[in-house]
Amino acid sequence: MGLLENCLFSVQRAMQKIEGEIIVVDNNSTDGSKQHLPSKFTAVKFIFNNDNAGFAKACNQGFKISSGTYVLFLNPDTVLPETCLADCISFLETHADVGAVGVRMLDKQGKFLKESKRGLPSPSVSFYKLFGLAAIFPKSKIVAKYYQGHLPQNKNSSVEVLSGAFMMIKREVFEKVKGFDETFFMYGEDIDLSLRITQQGYENYYLGEISVTHLKGGSTTYNYKYVQDFYDAMKLFVKKHYSDKPAWYRLFLHTGIGFRKTLAMAALLFR
Repeated sequence: MGLLENCLFSVQRAMQKIEGEIIVVDNNSTDGSKQHLPSKFTAVKFIFNNDNAGFAKACNQGFKISSGTYVLFLNPDTVLPETCLADCISFLETHADVGAVGVRMLDKQGKFLKESKRGLPSPSVSFYKLFGLAAIFPKSKIVAKYYQGHLPQNKNSSVEVLSGAFMMIKREVFEKVKGFDETFFMYGEDIDLSLRITQQGYENYYLGEISVTHLKGGSTTYNYKYVQDFYDAMKLFVKKHYSDKPAWYRLFLHTGIGFRKTLAMAALLFR
């Protein structure tokens, strides 16, 4: 509850000069949010689900009752600076070819979070990432493409994938791509949405000149279920977008996903 409360305070400050609305979709939390937050944030619209509907479905729920020209999907473990929203809107207003924007995310120590800008998980990109080569050559345009390591973290750049932790999208674009794919329960839905935005002829832009704090993991628990959900989402992405590829192509990706999942499970066991 504390993370969401801090997030809402920061969003309210960032909206002081912006006409807009704040919508919170609660996936059956048990931290007291339902009992305490509505009375504290009377201008906020709350949706309280009776079960965990998943990230994608919850985002679509919120979108359906929204009315803004620009819609921001935001994790509850984030804190925004005061000019963040206005700057993002200004960029979208002046770039007709851009469908969605993300920002430079920092953890609580101020360290840059690499998932702020990413490339699509093709076989070569996945190979370099899954087997550690991207970490050895973090600035390579080819080897480090998964995290777009060749792009400066503090400059604006066109990228393939934006993070669902902070994604502002034009309403008309979100409607055109028919929203988040709800078959992704948790994780991978931002990769899928980013790809579908570019398939409609729009660009995704990483705004490196705008920074927000993302208390990564603050709203999730890293455990066996997390690992299972994450790698299941990766397999779902391969099934959805690479079904027309040769069998060896898909086998390679699934092998890499399985290998990384095994390593993650082993790390949890020995932690």
